[in-house]
Amino acid sequence: MVLNEDEQVEEIVARVAALDIGKAELVCCVRVPHPQRAGRRMQEVVTYRTMTRSLLVMVDRLTELGVTEVVMEATSDYWKPPFYLLEAHGLNPELVNARDVKHLPGRPKTDKLDAVWLCKLAERGMLRPSFVPPPPIRRLRDVTRYRADLVEVRTAEKQRVEKLLEDAQIKLSVVVSDIFGVSGRDMLAALIGGQRDPKVLAQLARGRMRGKLTDLEEAFTGYFTDHHARLLTTMLARIDGLTADIAGLEAMIEEMVAPFGHAVAKLDEIPGIGRAAASAIVAEIGLDMGRFPTPGHLCAWARFAPATKESAGKKKGPGSTGHGNRYLAKVIGEAVAGAAKTDTFLGERYRRLARRRGGKRAVVAVGRSMLVIIWHLLSDPDAHFIDLGSDFHAKRTDPDRRRRAYVHQLQALGYTVTLTPAA
Repeated sequence: MVLNEDEQVEEIVARVAALDIGKAELVCCVRVPHPQRAGRRMQEVVTYRTMTRSLLVMVDRLTELGVTEVVMEATSDYWKPPFYLLEAHGLNPELVNARDVKHLPGRPKTDKLDAVWLCKLAERGMLRPSFVPPPPIRRLRDVTRYRADLVEVRTAEKQRVEKLLEDAQIKLSVVVSDIFGVSGRDMLAALIGGQRDPKVLAQLARGRMRGKLTDLEEAFTGYFTDHHARLLTTMLARIDGLTADIAGLEAMIEEMVAPFGHAVAKLDEIPGIGRAAASAIVAEIGLDMGRFPTPGHLCAWARFAPATKESAGKKKGPGSTGHGNRYLAKVIGEAVAGAAKTDTFLGERYRRLARRRGGKRAVVAVGRSMLVIIWHLLSDPDAHFIDLGSDFHAKRTDPDRRRRAYVHQLQALGYTVTLTPAA
């Protein structure tokens, strides 16, 4: 039994404040050293409205007290106004996860007590600040996330159109993979215009779809009424409006990522990641990889690594990764799906893992590999992606390659190795 020195240094943040934030008001707790009694602390707890003028009064008070660090819980979007004001006045705000600052059970819980508890944890350095990117990345993130939300809304509207056609016994989606393509939109417009003849509707097919004329005639044999036409008109107008809005946001994104064009171009080299996905990744993780000391830190933050849970010498839980940034998870998942169809190292890695472990685990594993690549590309300004090839794993398990490796190890130990052909 030996006592080992703990390398962690106990430090007390001298002048610290904590905010318990609500929609209409917040509670601010400040703790500073006692001016006359060494080792003792003084505390002030004040409630402020979340209007800008009240927040500026709070900022002036914190500046007057010499506060150097302000922490707050990530409560909905209510944390943003005080965070941005504090940041603009150089008061070093930090956002923390509410899960990390749970109040002790069995004790009274009020907004003031929560603020005091948060402040005591902060002054002892027991909180891990959440990642909040700088303003240019935050603005880009607002646009990329709004674009992703609109894409989801448009997808939901397209699904409503398909349900409406099913209600009218129009089985177009059975024959056509994309009913919103050029031919599909012409057919839907003809339905709205009053055309009900299946043969006439089928003749609107273009290109390779003309090989399915018989199936199209069967698909258009249904009970499409004026009621369906009115609903379909509204749904298509909504889809077209969303498409126009998405195109406008994409133009805005291209303008905003121009200063980060070099980073976006490097990420675009990764299989499965295009410019839109690269822009979304930059918006979510930023460009400063100093916030993530190693690739493992980035993967753990993005929840592409299993959580560690151990008790009584046994690992607990199903090994799930937990819930992380859903926007980043979505774009990485889509990138993995795209890479899986390519003849590259990442594509072969996905297919190899999917055969043994299933598609979901393969998505997480290849997504983690992508994040490791992204970390290295953004950490080194001269780094570029080099594909190892789809036969990389086959070469590693090649018997001749393994034999040469063993020979090299023996020679490094001083042995003379002579290879003789097998009888």
